[in-house]
Amino acid sequence: MAYISDVAETRHAEGAIARYAYRDFGQQNATPPLVLLQRFRGTLDHWDPLFLEVLAKERRVIIFDNAGISESTGEVPATMEGMAEAAIDFLTALGLEQVDLLGWSVGGFVAQLVTLSRPELVRKLIVAGSGPGGVPGTPELEQRVVEYMTAPVTSEEGFLHLFFGLNDEGVRLGKESLARLETRLEKSKADVPAEQWSKQLQAIQRWAGGTGAAWSRLEELKLPVLVANGSHDVMVDSGNSFAMAQKLPNARTVFYSGAGHAFLFQHPEEFGEVVHTFLDR
Repeated sequence: MAYISDVAETRHAEGAIARYAYRDFGQQNATPPLVLLQRFRGTLDHWDPLFLEVLAKERRVIIFDNAGISESTGEVPATMEGMAEAAIDFLTALGLEQVDLLGWSVGGFVAQLVTLSRPELVRKLIVAGSGPGGVPGTPELEQRVVEYMTAPVTSEEGFLHLFFGLNDEGVRLGKESLARLETRLEKSKADVPAEQWSKQLQAIQRWAGGTGAAWSRLEELKLPVLVANGSHDVMVDSGNSFAMAQKLPNARTVFYSGAGHAFLFQHPEEFGEVVHTFLDR
């Protein structure tokens, strides 16, 4: 089938930091818009179109490449604070006064800092497959995960291992998600080269170590927050999600049993409805 995100026009917004590539689709009269922030080594074309389809049925959905990524100009910041500053620059360039934010993985790190920096800008926050950084006792990444994360080219095997859990059902659903991504990717060949993702990796390492992290500031996030993850996330330990729920003053938490880092692509219709319910409360 044809998904709305597969045919959405790529537009550009001139900010003070960069010229941002973005797509804006769905219910244009729905306010505030839902803005999505992408993962490590992800671009506009790496969002599962079925997940976006479910969101767009009820929301105005905006996806974008942050500074220095793929079609956006500028330099990739080597800190999460820099990425958050660029995200705010993008929202300002679009003239948005209030948004709902959904941040996945690295995007979840950035979304927390955007909200802490500009609380009046964010109505509701969704942190998916992510964490606040610097959580005590967080286990180290397995060497195999690090190798897949930093491989010059992400193989199907690596992608499935990183994102879709460790069981046969996860692999099956992961392959279905990969097939949906092909509509855009086979044309664009969108990628994040090493000179760009290495800066993202530097930012991740600082965040994981607690530098500039949100862990000590979670109590400041008074707005409604939805924290969601797969129970077998090998990239951002799902214990981070539980730790967030313990400190956030107004949070809902959802875990998907047997799912991995890309639980939102394993269960796109179900999680999409969870997002709608949360935003409508």
